[in-house]
Amino acid sequence: MSIRGRWLTAVALTVALTALGATTSAGVAGAESNGGVRVMPLGDSITEGTQVPGGYRIGLWQRVVAGGFRVDFVGSQFNGPASLGDHDHEGHPGWRIDQIVANITGWLQATAPHTVLLHIGTNDVLQNFNLAGAPARLSTLIDHITAAVPSAEVFVATIIPLASAGQEAAGRTFNAAIPGIVQRNVSAGKHVHLVDMHSALTAADLIDGIHPTAAGYDKMAATWYSALQSAPGSIGTPGGSTTSTLVSAASGRCLDVPQSNTTNGTQPVIWDCNGGANQRWTVNGQTVQALGKCLDAPTNATAGTKVQIWDCSGAANQRWNLNTNGTISSASSGLCLDVKGNATANGSLVILWTCTAAANQRWTRR
Repeated sequence: MSIRGRWLTAVALTVALTALGATTSAGVAGAESNGGVRVMPLGDSITEGTQVPGGYRIGLWQRVVAGGFRVDFVGSQFNGPASLGDHDHEGHPGWRIDQIVANITGWLQATAPHTVLLHIGTNDVLQNFNLAGAPARLSTLIDHITAAVPSAEVFVATIIPLASAGQEAAGRTFNAAIPGIVQRNVSAGKHVHLVDMHSALTAADLIDGIHPTAAGYDKMAATWYSALQSAPGSIGTPGGSTTSTLVSAASGRCLDVPQSNTTNGTQPVIWDCNGGANQRWTVNGQTVQALGKCLDAPTNATAGTKVQIWDCSGAANQRWNLNTNGTISSASSGLCLDVKGNATANGSLVILWTCTAAANQRWTRR
């Protein structure tokens, strides 16, 4: 296809995605909150996760949870799979910088993020919208953000590559202006950080010439996570205890201590999430506790052995790994928490089983 043909296709796609965003994105009513550090993923369809719903937010969420951080994604939009523990974001398919500028103050006032992850400008390039003025528009957007939330950590990414040679050249020209914009803010004492996202991907990481593949989005996630770790406090501090429910990806039901029975050997089940203390699990280091008891893998457990709660001892069979793919594996046996027989009904038993990362072995902290 010629460069002009690819450009027209891309413009048509952005227009279509704008319409799609207007009809399928959920509003504030869908907001989730876990009391963690408030992080706003901000941008266009690449933030929303077109082609791979949830986009980079999936891998980023999994990394921060595995790292022991507690974050709360915020925004007026809501989408993504169960493996994404918090679906809120501010990604608007088809939107340019000026459209974000027109709305950003209201969004920030509604959510008060501590950290903002900004990837914007791709649609300015795709729509060939006054590209010479794009850096100035980006600078204005950053000014709006830092004025509304002056203590926030603002991470500004260069835009990812584009498959069209002409569009990629325009994208590189736009990207070349971003370091200077960021530096001016830093020199003014603002908490603004540059993230070189363009170098993290290549055109081979794009599924349609514009949006990343799942692997490409995960490269973005890794780049965001590295940038966040370089700014102390941007996602809190790791290692502290956090309390949340553990929601099964297969059923949407919560890991539950039946009838709040704290007798040693009680086997957890899944049950409709109700926020009760018997569904609130505290992760402290590698221990997972509820009702003052520790989640425990019986000694010499094999696939099919029940998981249980027991007096906390600090032993290896009470240590668990919360993995980036959503599974929870025993440090002693290597087996994963598993809803027996792929069952989804209330009262279904939770056991230990060979890790497969199937839906009945994936858990989301909420």
